[in-house]
Amino acid sequence: MNELVFFINNVVIAGSVTGSIYAIGAIGVTLIFSIMRFAHFAHADMMTFGAFMVLLLTTLFPAAGASIGVPTALIMLPLAMVLTAALAVGIDKAFYKPLRAHGVKPIVLVIGSLGVTLMLQGLIRLFSGTGGQSLYVDDRKEIFRLALPFEGVRAPIVITEPQLYLFVITLVAVVALHIFLNRSRLGKAMRAMSDNPELAQASGINTNTIVAVTWVIAGGLAAIAGTLLSLDVTFKPDLSFFLLLPIFAAAIVGGVGHPYGAIAGGFVVGFAETLAVFNWNVLLRPFRDSLPAWLELPSNLAFVGTEYKIVVPFFILVAILVWRPTGLFKGKVI
Repeated sequence: MNELVFFINNVVIAGSVTGSIYAIGAIGVTLIFSIMRFAHFAHADMMTFGAFMVLLLTTLFPAAGASIGVPTALIMLPLAMVLTAALAVGIDKAFYKPLRAHGVKPIVLVIGSLGVTLMLQGLIRLFSGTGGQSLYVDDRKEIFRLALPFEGVRAPIVITEPQLYLFVITLVAVVALHIFLNRSRLGKAMRAMSDNPELAQASGINTNTIVAVTWVIAGGLAAIAGTLLSLDVTFKPDLSFFLLLPIFAAAIVGGVGHPYGAIAGGFVVGFAETLAVFNWNVLLRPFRDSLPAWLELPSNLAFVGTEYKIVVPFFILVAILVWRPTGLFKGKVI
């Protein structure tokens, strides 16, 4: 049972945390692709920007959350979402909209997004420095230990306060997005534009409004993902470097242009990363005495070392593209 608890802590909980972050990030990537038909490589930097805005606001008002008993960073998250959404809309109007007006090919927009990536990275490093910083400026991160009522089980199930907030906010965000896309007029218009932009425009849908709404949603979700990840670990200005490949892999695994596929892809990539670096020798310890004498288990039975975890999404991406190029969920539509 101790080994099982270790598995729950290091695979089930850790995989759920990583999958939630990737899912929220991948939703933004797939929404942008489904509406504007290009891969936005600066999305991970928008996630970093959102987290940095929370850090800045939390530093300015460190005691704002003490009165209601929640981390100040969560109180500042809605404002950071607004700022990140404004940044996303501003970037579109300043860089991408003029390119679309000239009728450039999507690859030009992709290259432009790489330039935006470098610009955002430089600005974030300029104002935040290069070191890691905790979003718990004047708060204390709570750690909950759940002891199991079984004889001989000494190890508790461990979950942190930011992880609980992450699960709740991810669920709320997914449900809210589902209701918006399926019940609201704007959501239905987004689906129509994703399916056929020319027909949507001919039907009287204001495509400029749809594009702006898409950027607002993508920017807000980016701020949520970056903030919740930084709450769980720490804020780093190079956060985007570790997020870019996994969120794109999640979007492609789930099916580019399919938000629900992005959610599934995020959890597939998150659990694949966690399972790849887990030391399976721990689960085999109770059976060690029953194994043949000549069979000696190595101390580390992980598929890859922790330092190589970043390559796991790449292998998943290649495998999915070979096996099922359309992803787990077919579509380019919402």
